[in-house]
Amino acid sequence: MTKTKSELEDSTTLITLSELHDPNYGTMDGGFSQKDRNVFSDGVTRIDFVLVWDEPVETEDESSTQSTHRTWRTEYLSRLQKAGLHQETKEVVQGKTKTMYVLLNAPWSVLCYYAEEIGLRVPLQVETTQETNWSEDVLQYLHIKNILAQQVPNPPPDYYTCQFRTNKLKRFLGHENKDTFFKTTQRHQILYEILSRTPYGALKRGEVGIARLVSEKIFTAAYPLHEGPYQMPRAPADPESLSMRQILYQYWARWACWKKYQPLDHIREYFGEKVALYFAWLGFYTGWLLPAAVVGFLLSLFGIWLMVTDVPAHEVCSNGNNIVMCPLCDICSSWNLSSICYTYRAGILFDNGGTVFFSIFMSLWAVTFLEYWKRTCAVLSHRWDCSEFEESEERPRPEFTAMAPTTIRNPVTGAEEPHFPETSRCRRIVTGNMVIIIMVAVVLIFLLAIILYRSILSIIISKSRNAFFIFSAGRIASLTGSVLNLVVILLLSKVYTYLAHILTRWEMHRTQTKYEDAFILKVFIFQFVNFYSSPVYIAFFKGRFVGYPGNYNMLFGVRNEDCGASGCLIELAQELLVIMVGKQIINNVQEFIFPKMKTWWHKRKFNLAHREKGANEQDNVSPWETDYELLVCEGLFDEYLEMVLQFGFITIFVAACPLAPLFALVNNWVEVRLDAQKFVCEYRRPVAERAQDIGIWFTILQVITYLAVISNAFLIAFTSDFLPRLYYRYTTEGSLRGYIDFTLSVAPNNFTQSDIQCRYRGFRDEKGHNTPEYYNLLAIRLGFVIIFEHVVFLISRMIDWMVPDIPEDVQIKIKREHYMAKQALAENQSLEGALLEESPSPTSDLRYRGRSASPRNTDSPPPSLTPVPEDKEKPV
Repeated sequence: MTKTKSELEDSTTLITLSELHDPNYGTMDGGFSQKDRNVFSDGVTRIDFVLVWDEPVETEDESSTQSTHRTWRTEYLSRLQKAGLHQETKEVVQGKTKTMYVLLNAPWSVLCYYAEEIGLRVPLQVETTQETNWSEDVLQYLHIKNILAQQVPNPPPDYYTCQFRTNKLKRFLGHENKDTFFKTTQRHQILYEILSRTPYGALKRGEVGIARLVSEKIFTAAYPLHEGPYQMPRAPADPESLSMRQILYQYWARWACWKKYQPLDHIREYFGEKVALYFAWLGFYTGWLLPAAVVGFLLSLFGIWLMVTDVPAHEVCSNGNNIVMCPLCDICSSWNLSSICYTYRAGILFDNGGTVFFSIFMSLWAVTFLEYWKRTCAVLSHRWDCSEFEESEERPRPEFTAMAPTTIRNPVTGAEEPHFPETSRCRRIVTGNMVIIIMVAVVLIFLLAIILYRSILSIIISKSRNAFFIFSAGRIASLTGSVLNLVVILLLSKVYTYLAHILTRWEMHRTQTKYEDAFILKVFIFQFVNFYSSPVYIAFFKGRFVGYPGNYNMLFGVRNEDCGASGCLIELAQELLVIMVGKQIINNVQEFIFPKMKTWWHKRKFNLAHREKGANEQDNVSPWETDYELLVCEGLFDEYLEMVLQFGFITIFVAACPLAPLFALVNNWVEVRLDAQKFVCEYRRPVAERAQDIGIWFTILQVITYLAVISNAFLIAFTSDFLPRLYYRYTTEGSLRGYIDFTLSVAPNNFTQSDIQCRYRGFRDEKGHNTPEYYNLLAIRLGFVIIFEHVVFLISRMIDWMVPDIPEDVQIKIKREHYMAKQALAENQSLEGALLEESPSPTSDLRYRGRSASPRNTDSPPPSLTPVPEDKEKPV
């Protein structure tokens, strides 16, 4: 049954915010280093989170908006205080504006309660097994010195863990020291959980959580503090005495570390599992690009050798003056085949026999890469205690919890949980998909406009009197069209990303993982069409529907666009280089220059207030002020999107550009350091988020891999000259002499452009009808596509079968950890089982809110959070 949500029960939809009993229990009373500046004025209480807002010094002419914001801030801070958080307010005056800082701390009792609520995992026993990676194993097997390894100080230990229980505190490692029992990132997670679920207004309008407060400028920032500066101390210091931020800068973020392994455990310890998984995937992907880049480079050298020795290329350059080609546009003139001598030789660099081998190699490379990433991800997620996060530990999003109209009883736990009807969500998803289709149609309209632009520009240039421009009309139109396409891509991306945020929020997804997966899928579908539509058009459609002399096909009164004089494959390679390499250069410039400029501007603005201070005071600027000057970390979506689009370019169209993996490898080596510097030096410290894997990005990579096999098969069969050359060798004496004449047809007699009869590419007779060679080649091409994709997919299935998703030693560790958790929480499990047996059977799960009390409200705090001694526990 369903019921309407009542106002009285709104507070139970979030974590209960009533004042906790015994607030002095477990209060931290020391134990911090005197050098630790992330503390309250008492020098002891640790700062777990900082809230910031700006307001004018003179408040006499306060507007209604400012008054509303002040009311909401007051209400929000009051609720945080009732939740048990300690607060301390700091004020910094900067001219006519004052910046207010609210320092937050969670006492031991609050940490224990919410750690149990959100299912934080804490250590039971140290794991002593040494972890290695694939490249280290290979180098060790080959007896090669591993120059990639480095000794990073203070490595975080690996533990067997289980979910925290307050009444089993003594069974966990480190329970004697309450100051260090919860890691810094875990404290941040607890604080952000409270901040995200604390309402400041009406829950029905979604007025809940710090994220909305920041987006509506009620607070200007909310962030945890970095652990001191990232710069190394001036005096020589013991590496073991460095802070985690200094270690990450010294051994990871500096450019000098470009050839070293990433300290993934340190990254996870400081930034959380989600950020660490991104850098683990990026490093894994970059390492796997190395063999692909080497093979692509060797095939490019093979292509250079063919440029010199190729027989058809020699015929084009030596005998091309005797072959007059038909005009490429309505007002263009005839041209000699020898005029494309250099571009034809350049096309052999991409279009040769090695293309087939490299396409198969890259398809199998992509499959193997994904299979081994699944193994690596399983190892990391277990080592970082996230292997069961999405299934059993992830909590509903605060916005979903606040705005869900009904509740449903969880059949596993028996707890009452917020619920949004699936039929309503499906209707919203269908509506959102219609918007996506409209935006994709807009992209295709722009693609059509660029096609017309190329044709019209070619006509305009051909009418000019400059011989050079007339000769290069098609090339100029193609190159400027590629640049214009890149500009349109970047502009449309900004608009659609904003629209996708609105649609995904409206769809009411339950968890943050599902919300992010839905958002990512929307944006990627759009970006896929946005970035790949032009290369797909050049590879598979351009020049296919031109017609023949005397019977050309028209589009809006303009003759259909034909491939350039040197063919479509070299145009595809040019398009890939412009879009892929151009986008990478633009992104790297943005990631390197824009953060520097923004950081300089922020510091310049804040330094105006510090100029009045003395030199000593400037050196002692508070850490919350220093971190406020840094940039906001906007998440990992853009970083993943850039890499996944790159993965698509080097797999889907690799037959057209064997050097694409090499360009990707160089870019990614730069990308790792740029991203590392941003996180360590230029971003405010992000809240540590947990994640089980890279999410829906892995599914997208799998789909791209399947598309790459099909795309490369069609690219080799219909765009490349590989099969026509093979067919010609088979039907002649085995030589390519006369191949150029074989691929050219004679214009019909009714096409009189000049006194000399011209030639054009195609397999037609003098009347324009297809010749038997055309149908023979069509059958060969279709057969090649079928054989190619069946062979590659068969080998891919074999690789999938041979490589297990989870290594055997990890499976043993998982079983060992489950056993230890069962032993540590045995009495707790008995209690839970008894409670579930006593609760009514969940036959009628879906119920209205507000009609009757929930039989078991797990969100309510217990009467006392003081751990019960094990010898005094009450029997069930």
